[in-house]
Amino acid sequence: MTRLQALLAIHLVAFCFGMTGVLGELIQADAITITWARALFAVIFLSIASPVMLRQNTLSLKNLGKKWQAILLSGFFLTAHWGTFFQSVKVGGIAVATLGFASFPAFITLIERFILKEQVKRDEWLRLLVVTVGLILVTPSFTLADRATEGLLWGLLSGATFGILAVINRHALSGVNAFQVAAWQNMTVFLLLSLWAIQSVDTISLASWGWLLVLGLVCTGLAHLLFILSLRVLHARTAGLIVSLEPVYAIAFAWVLFHQIPSLRTLIGGLLMIGAILSASMSVQKQSS
Repeated sequence: MTRLQALLAIHLVAFCFGMTGVLGELIQADAITITWARALFAVIFLSIASPVMLRQNTLSLKNLGKKWQAILLSGFFLTAHWGTFFQSVKVGGIAVATLGFASFPAFITLIERFILKEQVKRDEWLRLLVVTVGLILVTPSFTLADRATEGLLWGLLSGATFGILAVINRHALSGVNAFQVAAWQNMTVFLLLSLWAIQSVDTISLASWGWLLVLGLVCTGLAHLLFILSLRVLHARTAGLIVSLEPVYAIAFAWVLFHQIPSLRTLIGGLLMIGAILSASMSVQKQSS
């Protein structure tokens, strides 16, 4: 893969991640069933594509060692992250869900400072403040009777659980093959939700199954594959900077496809939050150069 191909691939990854909320809107199923099917098709894709393209068996137990507890725990939080995100889409819409999820860097900062007792720099606290102001601006109203506000709360929970997942991946699973981690996390999601999701499988329309295939195979399995392949050419900081544009894609898709036009206040709040994410990515780039 050339550098140009890697750049195109990582932009496609951001595009796929941005499409996740759109597909959540299109699929006529509850959040649990969507999460379950997404994990199922992702496991199938990773199990087939990884041995062919990367010469790795993602479902192999080799090299996992004592990492099982961390794998299961991360799978639980991935389940919670996806489930709450799709619930946020169903309740509050794509833009609200995406911006709620975009709060995850703030949760990572809080976890690393108050639970892991790591030093947090002044500019990181400033980004946390910017994200907080952005969240206040994107909050439709401060009453739970407002469905958009309820949707934002689900989005925030999605951001919080993703923050926990990111910390687990960084501190407990950093030495494990990335594809193995992805495959077993998705397998954990599938197994955790099977008992509930299997009861509603026969109610899913053919069109929704088609969108679920796209969600699991393309926006999850293929996106993971492209991300890993691009990291062989690009710096992780460059890839992270591009992927952080996901909320921009998601809001643009919601605007064009569903006419979910955010208010000026929401746009300003969203720009503040996205700016904080981009600032964090650029800060990592400067530190590494």
